[in-house]
Amino acid sequence: MSSGTGLFVTFEGGEGAGKSTQIRRLAEALKGEGHDVLMTREPGGSPGAEAVRHVLLSGAAEAFGTRMEAILFAAARNDHVEEVIRPALAAGKIVLCDRFMDSSRVYQGITGNLEPDFIETLQRIAINGVMPDCTVILDIPAKIGLERAQKRAPADGPDRFEKERLETHEKRREAFLDIAAREPERCHVVNAMQSEEAIAAEILAIVQQLKSPADRLRMPEAAHHE
Repeated sequence: MSSGTGLFVTFEGGEGAGKSTQIRRLAEALKGEGHDVLMTREPGGSPGAEAVRHVLLSGAAEAFGTRMEAILFAAARNDHVEEVIRPALAAGKIVLCDRFMDSSRVYQGITGNLEPDFIETLQRIAINGVMPDCTVILDIPAKIGLERAQKRAPADGPDRFEKERLETHEKRREAFLDIAAREPERCHVVNAMQSEEAIAAEILAIVQQLKSPADRLRMPEAAHHE
């Protein structure tokens, strides 16, 4: 893609939906076509945001309350946007991000019981005009997603979000689907119960439909045979 015409794709969904796996697969496919791809994640993605990530996922921030936690997420996101995402897009890169603003809407807004206006104001400040061109929402029943997440948990155990009650995860699943229903042009729901290969092919097809001002992604030969 030509300079200044970067593409921003975010991945959302509940625990164990397979976001990291699918981001890697999409990145490999796009790099194979000669595109400059940046993979990143939230919370984190920049040195400042990674420092905040540890505080948030370890549970150390819980003592501050949900409102302050949302502010910390927003601070990390703003640093990530300004230090990593915006420069990459300006350079014409395709940016693939594991979680972004919709996760704050769901995790702090819906299940954290914070006012929608407060969350939306925080997000406007945090992203500072950098909106995703496309958001892939990997949808999976909460119980199955949690089982997957627990199986791949690191040696020190699952993070604080994976430890929460099943009902909370079910509520988040519905919240992500509600966002997709409200913003169908940006959000694409993908059934994460399919095989990894089928999911990857569906996501690639979605991204191939996105147009930049100067270019359109070329469809790899393999995609023609799905």
